[in-house]
Amino acid sequence: MTASTTRRTTAARSRIAAVGAIAVAGALLLTGCGDQTKNKDSGGEDGASKSTAPLADKLPQAIRDKGVIKVGSDIAYAPVEFKDDSGKVVGIDPDLAEAMGKQLGVKFEFQNATFDTLIGGLASKRYDIAMSAMTDTKDRQEGIDGDTGKKVGAGVDFVDYFTAGVSLYTNKGDTKGIKTWDDLCGKTMAVQRNTFSHDLAKDQAKKCTDAGKKPLKVEEFDTNPEAETRMRSKGADVVSADFPIAAYSVKNSGGGKYFEIVGDQVEAGPYGIAVAKGNNELRDALQAAVQALIDNGEYKKIIEKWGVEDGAITEAKINGGS
Repeated sequence: MTASTTRRTTAARSRIAAVGAIAVAGALLLTGCGDQTKNKDSGGEDGASKSTAPLADKLPQAIRDKGVIKVGSDIAYAPVEFKDDSGKVVGIDPDLAEAMGKQLGVKFEFQNATFDTLIGGLASKRYDIAMSAMTDTKDRQEGIDGDTGKKVGAGVDFVDYFTAGVSLYTNKGDTKGIKTWDDLCGKTMAVQRNTFSHDLAKDQAKKCTDAGKKPLKVEEFDTNPEAETRMRSKGADVVSADFPIAAYSVKNSGGGKYFEIVGDQVEAGPYGIAVAKGNNELRDALQAAVQALIDNGEYKKIIEKWGVEDGAITEAKINGGS
């Protein structure tokens, strides 16, 4: 979730993708809250040791020596990564990280941050990687600001591990006649700041204005739950988020009584683990770990556990986004 160059995506391709219903499960211990939370159950301790992990020798020596990969993540994007009622970190990303840790012989320590700071955190070496439902796009790869087209950073490399599209959802029983993005003119949308949904909302707002229709008002928030709260209070008509997140909220918020999805999801693209440019050894080790999970069936188990089989991939590509 950082400026237009750091979504969860950037770009407009009209492709439809389906992702299954979401089930709540999984658990990783999160010690404390705030920007430096550590997930002590990820990898290492309960996984393979450095000496026995099959892919340990692929990691940079500095990380092997530390035994830790620091992960920047916005832990407020259920079901990809979030804290449950007991304060534990659960979700698709933490489960995959734990399994990758067993392959690499290290722990993955999740550190909580707002989405729009994650790419900068890689550049400043605050984190080794960013894993936060971030869509792999060319703009992010090249460090391009999607709004201005200007280069704003060195860019990042991605190791792709999942595919998801974008959905619209409203208060249940109050859809305001919204079925597609073209129905948004004259409406108010609440959205998480600097996500791909935010990019799409800004594009749609321009389309409404250019067509001489009533404008789409876009209200931006730090987190998706804040956007949902705005809609629940009738301050917005609709929220947009990645389909797994929208589906999870629709199924679980208010026991399934608060929200409903409207229309089909659009703009399917790959989620990627972001690594700073030039950190090729770490990037390639992560790719090998994800591919190993795909090949040995562990990836499939995790994806099925969360009910998102339709977003599964068969190959862990590097920079597969467009």
